[in-house]
Amino acid sequence: MKRWYLLYCKRGEQSRAKAHLENQNVECFYPVMKVQKIYRGKKQVMLEPLFPSYMFVRFDFEVGPTFTTIRSTRGVMDFIRFGQQPKEIQGDLVFQLKQLDPDLELASVSLPKKGQKVQVTGGQFSGIEAIYQEPD
Repeated sequence: MKRWYLLYCKRGEQSRAKAHLENQNVECFYPVMKVQKIYRGKKQVMLEPLFPSYMFVRFDFEVGPTFTTIRSTRGVMDFIRFGQQPKEIQGDLVFQLKQLDPDLELASVSLPKKGQKVQVTGGQFSGIEAIYQEPD
């Protein structure tokens, strides 16, 4: 019987791990959301994982592939586990996550307007007031 498990993937290699796992007939899922970011000086809408470096996988370890085969797949670090065995995830949770619409989850970086006064909150200039000029 197929069960859902949670994998921890290497940083930024979820799509690589997903491609290699799907070649082994493993069902893979990681929810994504649209995020507005400044990339190379321009605002862009990008798709990013809701849970970076984590992926839900569904397979039957008794039929194949085994836990060891999945762990040795490119891009995969290990299963999330409690004790020796990987922790099984409830299918209802994954089903609810699949129902999320990435368009509704738009997070954006809110920038101040040009000429607006801002206060630096971190780093060596913490506490200094400044006037915002441009994003880059």
